[in-house]
Amino acid sequence: MEWTDIFFGHGTDLNSLQMSARAVLIFFITLLLLRIAGIRTFGKKSAFDNVITILLGSILSRAVVGASPFLATSVGCLAFVLVHRLLAFLSFRNDWIGRLIKGEKSSLYTRGKENEANMKGAHISQKDLLEGIRLKINENSFEAVEEIFIERNGELSVIKKK
Repeated sequence: MEWTDIFFGHGTDLNSLQMSARAVLIFFITLLLLRIAGIRTFGKKSAFDNVITILLGSILSRAVVGASPFLATSVGCLAFVLVHRLLAFLSFRNDWIGRLIKGEKSSLYTRGKENEANMKGAHISQKDLLEGIRLKINENSFEAVEEIFIERNGELSVIKKK
């Protein structure tokens, strides 16, 4: 028996040592993949960036438990991360691609009027707007608010009146 068989095993019939060794190795592979993906993957928390973290966790867990071949899973995740990085680069360089991938901000409230169509499209209620006002500018009414947007990452941003 080779040392790789002893420490990493084959298939789904793994003992505790083999699964632990795979988990440790996948941990370091994941760190490397996230470095390749870029810091924004955890910084922005946009849908575009959350996709990579959820899928990486899901796919790489298959390598830990032996449900998929270890090397093929790792290489597949590398390809996935490189596509994410390429799309991030392209959306930085081209506004149209950025809007296609990440979406567009949307005005929910402007100068005393709620934009009901945009609120409905974003599934945001008046109570949600008030929550955003409290969290962002520490006020409890629309009186101090000029405009409210839902940003591309899903967060509310509140512009105060001058």
